[in-house]
Amino acid sequence: MSTEDALKGVGLLEHSKKFPSQLSGGEQQRVSIARAIAKNPKLLLCDEPTGALDSKTGVEVLKLLKKQCDANNGSNTVVIVTHNSLIADIADTIVHVKNGKIESVITNQNPKKIEEVKW
Repeated sequence: MSTEDALKGVGLLEHSKKFPSQLSGGEQQRVSIARAIAKNPKLLLCDEPTGALDSKTGVEVLKLLKKQCDANNGSNTVVIVTHNSLIADIADTIVHVKNGKIESVITNQNPKKIEEVKW
């Protein structure tokens, strides 16, 4: 994915010439996601990628992460670490961690569409 496509995907193409200090915290977070996606990694680790975002923007970011996951014939992996348990509904695999230890690993047989997630 090109840099421009990644910025467009997070809704920030019009801010591409701005410095980080000219962006809000949520905008800076979205730029970080766009930068990571533009590199087309096979593994993308995301720590609270929707934490500072409103629900509409959060859905757009999750769609972009899903697109990244599906890239290269589905061979890419996106790991999302979050306290928002509703995001688990869209995941293929859910890993619950408690006190630094894996508590359970669940295969989600029927992941919801991102638009179906209630915020």
